[in-house]
Amino acid sequence: MIMEYRVGNGYDVHPLEEGLPFILGGVRIPFHKGSVAHSDGDVLIHALCDALLGALALGDIGKLFPENSDLYKGIDSRILLRESYKAVKEHGFSLCNADITVLLQEPKISPYEDKMRATLAKDLHVKEDRISIKATTTEKLGYVGRGDGVSVYASVLLQSVEQRD
Repeated sequence: MIMEYRVGNGYDVHPLEEGLPFILGGVRIPFHKGSVAHSDGDVLIHALCDALLGALALGDIGKLFPENSDLYKGIDSRILLRESYKAVKEHGFSLCNADITVLLQEPKISPYEDKMRATLAKDLHVKEDRISIKATTTEKLGYVGRGDGVSVYASVLLQSVEQRD
């Protein structure tokens, strides 16, 4: 009997625009700009969904939830995360851990990281110590540095729920 493991990586980017809500990791963060998107624009959750789906070669978030569908217009990205993780579970896997890096010039997200970790852990049915969230700036370089956008990298490790022969 052997345990099977899968690694997935995800990446997402969204432009930021004045007057929109800024939601990251399922948490609304006070800021004068928010993500432009078909859904609620939670770039962190979108990257995490891509990592989960990619680990099992299930495509990406756009395959499961097409952005040209009115069904997903303005949808809470936590719903997309729960559905993505449901697909992972249906394929016989569970999350070992997730490591997430947010590239954002401002706002500083460190005051919200624990709440984001708790929110994601709840949706993924794991302990909070299985979710890592880090943030960095781009030293004022590029679209992130100018405050025009936010991007996120996510990596996950999945393990099979049942041992295989």
